[in-house]
Amino acid sequence: MRKRITITLDGALYEGLQRTVGKRGVSRLIEDLLRRRLIDTSLDEGYRSMAADQRRETEALEWCNGFGTT
Repeated sequence: MRKRITITLDGALYEGLQRTVGKRGVSRLIEDLLRRRLIDTSLDEGYRSMAADQRRETEALEWCNGFGTT
């Protein structure tokens, strides 16, 4: 669910934001920065790292399918 907020910025800062990301990009930039700062993404990063490890994924798939050795 999206919420609308009002923030106050220095005029020069706001103009710089508009020049850099455009009028429509300000909200996205602020949301992305806050998300990285406030939401713990270490679990997501760990899953991405595990999924990128092809050897581990192959071994895990074999184990799940009962083909692994004991």
